[in-house]
Amino acid sequence: MSDPSAPESPAGVPTCYRHAGRETWIRCQRCERPICPDCMRDAAVGFQCPSCVSEGAKQTRTGRTAYGGQRSSNPALTSILLIASNVAVWLAILATGWRSSDLIRTLALTPLGTCASDQGGYYPNITNEQNCQFYASTDGHWVAGVADGAYWQFITSAFTHVDIWHIAFNMLALWVLGPQLELAIGRARFLALYLLSALAGSTMVYWLASETGSTLGASGAVFGLMGALLVIAFKVGGDVRNILTWIGINAVITVVGSAFISWQAHLGGLLGGMAIAAVIAYAPRTRRTQVQVLGLVGITAVLAVLIALRTAALA
Repeated sequence: MSDPSAPESPAGVPTCYRHAGRETWIRCQRCERPICPDCMRDAAVGFQCPSCVSEGAKQTRTGRTAYGGQRSSNPALTSILLIASNVAVWLAILATGWRSSDLIRTLALTPLGTCASDQGGYYPNITNEQNCQFYASTDGHWVAGVADGAYWQFITSAFTHVDIWHIAFNMLALWVLGPQLELAIGRARFLALYLLSALAGSTMVYWLASETGSTLGASGAVFGLMGALLVIAFKVGGDVRNILTWIGINAVITVVGSAFISWQAHLGGLLGGMAIAAVIAYAPRTRRTQVQVLGLVGITAVLAVLIALRTAALA
């Protein structure tokens, strides 16, 4: 069937709609108008005309998120890997003694080192390695804290859990929040958000929690995701009531359970997540990636300075 918009030669042969007088039997697979060899563009099936190729390019989804990140083909992948890492550490703790596992003392955030008893517990009045070796050499050993150089605890503590309810709640929250944020900002930025939020929560613990206490759990990172989602929802003009309600409920739980819940990690993670998300969401379009990288490096530098100052004060 002929296309009314396609001119034809006197013999009834269709001619290219872009080049009058050029006879052709090839039609665009999209609009079905006749096209000559100069106008043929390879398509998934057959050929398309330049106009349809241009229109298709406009309609094709960009490979970048609204904030410059690479769009994830599977937005849940990073969250799945983070959950798997947390579960792996928890299983290792279960396999090595659960509550008495040495992994807890090694991975959890402890500002000052402790003299741990081989029978469980620790010696509260021994505050340095030399005294531990002298007074508890037969049934005790020294476990380094952050001030002793165990800086890995700022991150490893966010992957460490003991009670099943603790890891279950945190991983459920990560599963709900993580894919949404990765879809919005991209994989690399989401991972940076998660880890820096954990670091921010740990930094506030280092400053405000007990010097001899031990803090663990992914709650700081999870609260960072809540804060980030709030900032991004506000940026796009979305309804923030649901996320505010969720933050409010968790704030109440934190206050009520402050005897065994680290409000320091929750508050630090929340504020850190909001600051990180603000850098990502409000970076100008021009030089966006460079501004975001500089902003995140700046936040990391501020946290590093705070950690150094606290370490100097504890020395």
